[in-house]
Amino acid sequence: MLKIKLAKREKYIVLGAACLIALFLLINFLVLPFFKEKDRLTRGIALKETEFKEIAALSSEYRRYREDAGEMERILAKRGKGFTLMSYLDRAAGEADVKGQIKYMNPSKSSSKGIGSYGESGVEIKVEGINTDQLVSYLFLIEDPGDLIFIKRISITDNKKQEGYLDCIIQVMTYE
Repeated sequence: MLKIKLAKREKYIVLGAACLIALFLLINFLVLPFFKEKDRLTRGIALKETEFKEIAALSSEYRRYREDAGEMERILAKRGKGFTLMSYLDRAAGEADVKGQIKYMNPSKSSSKGIGSYGESGVEIKVEGINTDQLVSYLFLIEDPGDLIFIKRISITDNKKQEGYLDCIIQVMTYE
C-alpha cells in the first residue's frame, strides 16, 4: 500500500473533507428522499380525503334519489293502472264547471326520458271565455303534486269577444 505522510494540519483538512462528503451523501440519499416521500404521502392523503368526502356526498345523494324513486313508485301505484291524464283533466273540468269552455285537449308524449324508467306525458288544453274564478278553481283542481301532476306552462290572454273573460292555454304534465 501507498503510505502518505501528512502533516497534522493536512490530516485535519482531509478528515474535514471526508466528513463533509459523508454529510453530503447522508443528506442527499437519506434525509431529502425521506422528506420528499413524506410530502408526497401528505398530499396523497389530503387528495384521498377529498375524494372520500365527495364519494360520501354522492352516496347520500344517491340514497335520496333511490328514496324519491321509491316514493314515486308508491304514488304511481296508488293511482291505479287505469289512470289517464286526459280523464283526470276532464273530471277536473266537470268539477270546475268549465267543460263548455274547453276548445281542445291534445295529449303529447315528451321526447325526454323523464325520471328513471318513467316517461313524461302531457296534455295541452285550450280554454276560451273563462272568468278568473273558474280559471283559479280549475287550476287548483288540476295541479296535484301528491299525484305527480303539475302545470308546466300556462299562457293567459284577454278574450277579444267578451269583456272580462280570458283565453288560456295550459300544458299539464305527469309521469307514467
